[in-house]
Amino acid sequence: MSREQYTPPTFTQPSQSQQPAAGSSTAASGGYGGFNLTGGVMEDNSRPVNYLCGECDAKVVLRKNDPIRCKECGYRVLYKERTNRMIQFEAR
Repeated sequence: MSREQYTPPTFTQPSQSQQPAAGSSTAASGGYGGFNLTGGVMEDNSRPVNYLCGECDAKVVLRKNDPIRCKECGYRVLYKERTNRMIQFEAR
């Protein structure tokens, strides 16, 4: 299996209907320790990330599988925008 085809196991929360019966093993039920080992593909619910184009300064919004390219000019150097979240460092 190539590196691109590998899908890491995802953590799943067991519901009341999915609890294994007494005496059965979790390996037989298809899960191990709360992880989905079947390799099923999950939807991409990740947030888009904002970038700035290095050539035309356009705002570019990219998702996980989008090509790294400006949608206006096609330039491939994008700079990630600074976060709005407050970050504090402790200096000594």
